[in-house]
Amino acid sequence: MTVTRAIREHLPAPLARTAGAVRRRLRGVRYSFAQLPAFPSVPTTPVRMLVGPTNSAGQGHAWAQAANTLPDVAAVSFAFHRKGRFQFADDYGVPLAWFGQPRWQRAQQHYVAQYTHVMVESLRPLFGARGFADAQPDVEELVGKGVNVALLFHGSDIRLPSRHAKRERWSPFAPGDDLTERLEPQARRHAELVESLGLPVFVSTVDLLDDVPNAQWLPVAIDPAPWQRAARPLFSTAKPVVAHVPSNAKLKGTQEIDEVLTTLQDRGLVEYRRISGVQHQDMPAVIGDADIVVDQLHIGLYGVAAAEALAAGRIVVSYVGDEVRRKVRSLTGREVPIVEADPDTLGDVLGGLIADRDTAAERAAAGPGFVTELHDGRRSAEVLRSWLIPKEIL
Repeated sequence: MTVTRAIREHLPAPLARTAGAVRRRLRGVRYSFAQLPAFPSVPTTPVRMLVGPTNSAGQGHAWAQAANTLPDVAAVSFAFHRKGRFQFADDYGVPLAWFGQPRWQRAQQHYVAQYTHVMVESLRPLFGARGFADAQPDVEELVGKGVNVALLFHGSDIRLPSRHAKRERWSPFAPGDDLTERLEPQARRHAELVESLGLPVFVSTVDLLDDVPNAQWLPVAIDPAPWQRAARPLFSTAKPVVAHVPSNAKLKGTQEIDEVLTTLQDRGLVEYRRISGVQHQDMPAVIGDADIVVDQLHIGLYGVAAAEALAAGRIVVSYVGDEVRRKVRSLTGREVPIVEADPDTLGDVLGGLIADRDTAAERAAAGPGFVTELHDGRRSAEVLRSWLIPKEIL
């Protein structure tokens, strides 16, 4: 931890935010304004949608592409770029250091206000670091200019840890835990803003409907083609290859997964690949070279990573939970084709899949169709249609 950061952490919250904004402005001086990517041309369609600023797992961009398939709609995605972080495709973005630059902030405000619809991800500020903790001032400014604003949440930005701990036996959240103590006040604040702002709300996974009951499920969207092209036939290697991508080790239950899979590998039953440091564009080949993908064991959901592995026709093992399966069945009529496992059962579940490969392959065969129907962007576009194109003008 740097000395500057240590000092900031002992300041009152308002002063810490101001200090952070000043620091980002000073850092931004190193950039020339001319170096920034140009703003995309503002569309001329009757409905113009902008989504940002987090682009979590590339979903902001994916939903913009889905919206572009609707008649009379054009959409763009915006994201801030963090140095050293994986960067997903977007239509435009800026280095995080520029969030503190007044000139860029004014340009961004002018640009965004030209859209008819703006979807704000995770209540993060769209107009840069102006000393505010969240996007409330940005949202109120846009609403005041007649822009239709909706809120979108991805997970930890709205999932209340204390509620999750009561609901889920395997929840990673516990009182006094650092992660819980950090996320709990944020989720409570965001829930309060959802209620006070009274705007349309979307969530990317169905488990979040417990935290935002008035929200609409906006399914995660992927392009299945790269995942299907890169996939080899199942069980075509000497040993079954089992992969795990620990994007968030605590939430995913990576410690338990490592223990089980290392034991199976030591017994000569599998080849275990713990995937890290791979750029997203290279992931189809990595996942396509596995037979089984273990996603997570703690949260009780499925998201982008599971959808990508399903699209590749891999056997996906994860803790989805009965309630999420029931909700997906109720909303879509489809069964989630993920093999259920938890920290207690993972070893036995994997052993059964390896012993009965024909049945395991049948389960995997349901994955591509499931993703094509629910997660290739078409269903997401139909959900967005109800916000972008009200029935009275259809």
